[in-house]
Amino acid sequence: MTDAAPRPKRCGRNPAPAPQRPEGSPAATRVAARLDRLPASRWHRRVTLVVGVGAFFDLYEVFLGGVLAAVLADRWGLGHLAKSSVIAAGFLGMFVGANVLSVLADRLGRRRMFLVNLGGYALFSLAAAAAPDLGWLLGLRFLAGLGLGAELVLVDTYLAELLPRAVRGRYLAHAYTLGFVGVPVAALLGARLVAGHQLLGVDGWRWLLAAGALGAAFIQVMRRQLPESPRWLSVQGRTEEADRIVTDIERRVAAETGTSLPSVPDVEPVPERRVPLGEMFRGEQRRRTLMWWIFQVLQTVGYYGFGSLAPVVLTAKGHTVTDSLLYAALGYCGYPLGSALSAPLIDRIERRTLIIAAALGMAACGLAFGFAAAPWAIIAFGLLLTVCSNVFSNAFHVYQTEIFPTALRSSAIGIAYALSRLTSVVLPFVALSVLTALGPLAVFTGSAALLVLLCLDVALLGPRTTGRSLERI
Repeated sequence: MTDAAPRPKRCGRNPAPAPQRPEGSPAATRVAARLDRLPASRWHRRVTLVVGVGAFFDLYEVFLGGVLAAVLADRWGLGHLAKSSVIAAGFLGMFVGANVLSVLADRLGRRRMFLVNLGGYALFSLAAAAAPDLGWLLGLRFLAGLGLGAELVLVDTYLAELLPRAVRGRYLAHAYTLGFVGVPVAALLGARLVAGHQLLGVDGWRWLLAAGALGAAFIQVMRRQLPESPRWLSVQGRTEEADRIVTDIERRVAAETGTSLPSVPDVEPVPERRVPLGEMFRGEQRRRTLMWWIFQVLQTVGYYGFGSLAPVVLTAKGHTVTDSLLYAALGYCGYPLGSALSAPLIDRIERRTLIIAAALGMAACGLAFGFAAAPWAIIAFGLLLTVCSNVFSNAFHVYQTEIFPTALRSSAIGIAYALSRLTSVVLPFVALSVLTALGPLAVFTGSAALLVLLCLDVALLGPRTTGRSLERI
């Protein structure tokens, strides 16, 4: 199959404004082919680093809710409803932010939303560190979550659109390995600061919020150097800007690898164009959208349920707050370990197969964790559960970028992701009620059953994607 269209001419440093191209132009296909044929280089690794470190703060914030609920339950005398609210407030903000910012990323650009979301999180998380009471804390954590709502959506979308297809899965896994260091850090810092009660005269839990805010502000500065996604620019008709960015990437990669670049393959044009949001519910996209909505609701219970509720579950078993946070933190070390383990697997095993296998591992380890009573068993099964969880997580984060087209990618992923966050809002209230009435085993038995349903959903409705160009899946 060949593409008879001529290769777009390279532009100078100050090109004239890009004309709008007609729908069905092969420009986006050509840009994709130029990006996909590049060898992996230091430039790709630097972009992955900057984007992946930003994911740290989303994941830090997600798992901080359980830490804060356990800590403040004693300090502020929180009851069942108040503890659930502390966990849910950030997720509710993320639900709203995922819906709004991910759609705006398809309209206004990936890079612009990257700058908006971490900036908002840093501002409101720092303000939450000074919250005088529960009401202020809940409101400010909602606003901080609003800023973070589209962070992981943008990480997935942006890297998938820039990375060569041969390393797309592996490099996304590396980005999340960096991000998931935030999970044990949140729990270890929590255990340490709770044990010390105060640092420089300030309550330790306030330092947890301030640390996330200041770190996010630093990453915000680093992200200003990122280019816009050339794939997105092409779909918007801004082909000269896309060509200029790709040309600059090619120059950098050639200089860093010290070799001539592979020739651009002839490709059959795959029309990429602006499309209405309703396209998600037509034709083949309708099946994929339905599959992914079901998936996101179910995965939340199995994945975030453990991480956000583990400290509370352990205190319900009779362990002290400090011991519970320490056990949870040691178990959470499996998150970066599982993420690192996924890197050599994710481009070798079909994503759909890897998702199903890891989900079944999560279900089994979750049941074992629910039965565990001895500290060694709690730590061991918690570690195995989180290892499986992040093989699962990295596989599905790559998978979701591949099943939707560029013009809808951020919106479709973001809306489905918002359902995950909405589920996370309801989850603490339901799970803690089940925990109180029926005990820890019932919580993890229910999670295991939902993970089995998730596997059926992906097996029956999910397409195969590994090793294929984004434009041809």
